[in-house]
Amino acid sequence: MEMLFAHLKRILRLDRLRLRGLSGAQDEFLLAATAQNLRRMALWLMPKMPKGVNGLAV
Repeated sequence: MEMLFAHLKRILRLDRLRLRGLSGAQDEFLLAATAQNLRRMALWLMPKMPKGVNGLAV
């Protein structure tokens, strides 16, 4: 769970809320969490890449 919050803070730059009020903070966090979940789902649904000669994806 801590890694998910670290990712929100570092990668999605959610270190400071920009919208005012409780409603704005909830909306901003919901959008960031949705973006994070869509990214994770895309990585999960992507087919595995075949390994190259050096073990790198081609």
